[in-house]
Amino acid sequence: MKAAIIVEAGKPPVYGDFKEPAAGDGEVMIRVVAAALSPVVKSRASGRHYSSAGSLPFVVGIDGVGRLEDGSRVYFALPQAPFGSMAEKTVVRVAQCIALPDALDDIKAAALANPGMSAWAAMQERAKLVAGETVLINGATGSAGRLAVQIAKYLGAKKVIATGRNKQALQTLQTIGADVVIPLDDDKQAMEEVFKQQFAQGIDVVVDYLWGQSAELLLIAAAKAGKEAVPVRFVQVGSVSGEDINLPSAVLRSSSIVLMGSGIGSIPPQRLFKSIGEVLHAAVPGGFDIAVETTPLSAVAENWAKDANMPRLVFTMA
Repeated sequence: MKAAIIVEAGKPPVYGDFKEPAAGDGEVMIRVVAAALSPVVKSRASGRHYSSAGSLPFVVGIDGVGRLEDGSRVYFALPQAPFGSMAEKTVVRVAQCIALPDALDDIKAAALANPGMSAWAAMQERAKLVAGETVLINGATGSAGRLAVQIAKYLGAKKVIATGRNKQALQTLQTIGADVVIPLDDDKQAMEEVFKQQFAQGIDVVVDYLWGQSAELLLIAAAKAGKEAVPVRFVQVGSVSGEDINLPSAVLRSSSIVLMGSGIGSIPPQRLFKSIGEVLHAAVPGGFDIAVETTPLSAVAENWAKDANMPRLVFTMA
């Protein structure tokens, strides 16, 4: 079968022939229709992600949309190594397939499942968002952040605050649910003051896609200006701006900040799949919007270096 294959660590995948999978006990064969390129797919392919398998060669891709042998449409995730989602066929465990609602098309389902899950799981599984609360999305101009704004509103957030460096993209977020937008810049003192103003008004949940300097300043501002003994649930999801921060210990001692992560390993797999199913079934009634670009899998090598965030790149097997 044709597939996108990693044959050398640190190199982009090549489009070529790979052995066909065979379904074992508790597994199903899937004929893949579409698979999205995401930051985590790139990170796992490079071997840098904490969940990377490591053995070569392997087919890239962690999730996608396809057809079972009976023709039914499913979203699937985490194929059995060395098989991935960017191939004509793959195998996954039965529990890792989710039936798609009829009104949701294949391409949109493939594009929004992973970033939508990151937001849904962060808010529902980790932060335990309650309707009427205020949510700040740090790094809201990428695909995941934009969906997080929409999902926060869908789940009942009273107020949604969005941050990001792209000022033009930030303004568009006001049309999909953001009540306040905050441009990020390099003036640390000014940024801390802006954040303190928002925490003084009340922020219940922070969903952070950036880490780095902005996350550091948010945590410091929360400790300084947040209401005393009122928890701020800070959920760390991505690290676009850096892997490390410098956090004074007094930030945690002087506040009731609850600092947690959301991702593979912090949430049981069955709960992650539940989150994916919920976001896929909410996509049409919630009117979730995501920018998508499609391209044939045969063009994987020349498209691998593209930004995996905006628009979301989806490879099709046709």
